[in-house]
Amino acid sequence: MAQAERSKFVESNTSYQSTMSSSESAPLLENGGHTGHRNLTFTRRVINFMKGESEPSWEESFKFFIFGTWLNILLVFVPLSFISHNMDWDVGLVFLFSFMAIVPLSKLLGEATDQLSVKLGETMSGLLNASFGNAVEIIIGVAALLTGQLRIVQTSMIGSILSNILLVLGCSFLAGGLYHREGLFNGTGAQASASLITLLCITFVVPAAYASTTDPGKETYCSNLDECPTAGLLFISRGTAILLLGVYCAYIWFQLKSHPDLFIAPSSKNSDVTVALSETDETEPRMGTAAAGVALLLVTVVIAFCAEHLVTSIEETAARYSIPKAFIGVILLPIVGNAAEHVTSVWMAMKNKYELTITICVGSSIQIACLVVPLLVIIGWIVDQPLTLYFHNFETIVLFVSVFLVNLLLMDGKANYLEGLMLLTLYFVIALAFWVV
Repeated sequence: MAQAERSKFVESNTSYQSTMSSSESAPLLENGGHTGHRNLTFTRRVINFMKGESEPSWEESFKFFIFGTWLNILLVFVPLSFISHNMDWDVGLVFLFSFMAIVPLSKLLGEATDQLSVKLGETMSGLLNASFGNAVEIIIGVAALLTGQLRIVQTSMIGSILSNILLVLGCSFLAGGLYHREGLFNGTGAQASASLITLLCITFVVPAAYASTTDPGKETYCSNLDECPTAGLLFISRGTAILLLGVYCAYIWFQLKSHPDLFIAPSSKNSDVTVALSETDETEPRMGTAAAGVALLLVTVVIAFCAEHLVTSIEETAARYSIPKAFIGVILLPIVGNAAEHVTSVWMAMKNKYELTITICVGSSIQIACLVVPLLVIIGWIVDQPLTLYFHNFETIVLFVSVFLVNLLLMDGKANYLEGLMLLTLYFVIALAFWVV
């Protein structure tokens, strides 16, 4: 009897040990065992990533990328930009072809960014869109900076802010107001963004006030303060640029992590708005991750070349056709970089999704003022180009009154066609002024 119990105990102990050994060798995660990715070599992992298993194929990805929108018809201007530049055609044609080529390329850049962000999660998606949202402005700005055209850099940045908060927001409110009596958006979040733009506007006023009212600021070593600013003006501009980059990081955290509820459309009067917004935010995966990354890289390189052709032709085009350089920088160049965003913003307003419209217009302005402009100042510091935050008094006043009007209109969290008409009127008045400045 004792012998039988001893043998039964040995058998149970043996089975327990085998169970423990098998459970210890089992993976903690379902597909993390030795039979999964752990045994794959690095080369095999790269091949699997490039193949894009369970994703659209490379052929499907680039078919959608190239033929996905009618705006890509304008891609015919890309080779024309290269040909006209390298064969020394009329400088007006070089400017026109490069101008038209960047419009569809900016749309493709945004599309590649959206498709790449599908698999990266909410946080990484937000950071990616924030980083590449104004890549065209950065590329054009760097191209102008490297050639020493500091006034083009400054006027194009001011123009991008004005274009977003006046032209695009105005067109959106006007178009949406023709389809809907009144549009609703989260006034608290919009007011927080508008207040940040006000702060950024004030930081642009300080260098102008320093240069205009203080004795050290009035010291000039040449006839043009833009080309040889004082040491104090450079110190203020570069220090402010570093601080603004910190504010931008805080704003991204505020929008994506700590207070995301402030950027959700109100649902008190129309519960479908929030549902529609969430549906719109979800990008349908039409490209593989690797294909989207390759497309993003290729489009960025092509934009860089077209931007160089555009910038190098500005000086002669302005002189030959009597177009003020300030008008080119403030009015024309921002239209190139934001053409795709303009169409999207107006379309969202017509569909009564004003929260997306506010995010596109006001959020893009914050990115330009808080990220692009400081970044260009720091890049100029690195390449020994004295770019500052000192804008001419006329430009500073125009920016200040524009931000003031936008703050008043966003205060109540409502939009209508009359508000859009106000914004457009101010933008066209500014355009007329820069034509004769």
